[in-house]
Amino acid sequence: GKALVNSVTGEDERMEAVLPLIKKYDAAVVAISNDETGISEDPEVRLAVARKIIERAQDHGIKKENVLIDPLVMPIGAMRYAGRQVFEIVRRCRDELGVNTCCGASNVSFGLPNRGPLSGTFLAMAIGAGLTSAITNPIEEHIKTSILAADVMTGNDENCTNWIIASRQAAKEAAAADGSSTPSTEGRRERRVRR
Repeated sequence: GKALVNSVTGEDERMEAVLPLIKKYDAAVVAISNDETGISEDPEVRLAVARKIIERAQDHGIKKENVLIDPLVMPIGAMRYAGRQVFEIVRRCRDELGVNTCCGASNVSFGLPNRGPLSGTFLAMAIGAGLTSAITNPIEEHIKTSILAADVMTGNDENCTNWIIASRQAAKEAAAADGSSTPSTEGRRERRVRR
């Protein structure tokens, strides 16, 4: 496999310490879009930091595909437009910078009740904007379902195969939990004919 280093920021000292190691070991790196000035609420500033990290990585001979930009997901309960900011940055990372993205997805729902649906919806919308990976809980039901649905809607799930497999598995598990068995389509047809 390939090592993924978490992380480097846009601070010159940090980049000069981390990027040579990324090049030496042909690793990938999560690039966090903040620098000496901290985390800006302005998407333009975060995008400029991302661009700076990408350029510095290329100066070190690191391939673009080995840099995953983290747009910095902030808690939506504290910053009303935190979601919109991330969607804009992710979209522009894809369209303008041509790089992959990664984020700590559950940060968006921090401090709020019933976090699963919020984090799941955020992830689906971020995937629609071009998010390519996330640090998240893939077994939390809302998150898992949202990711599967987003992959269907963006064309990442060819023939909806993963959605169908997951749906069938969920139906089997539900049937097993209530002690019944899920009859096959063939069995249902036979019962209708006999009636």
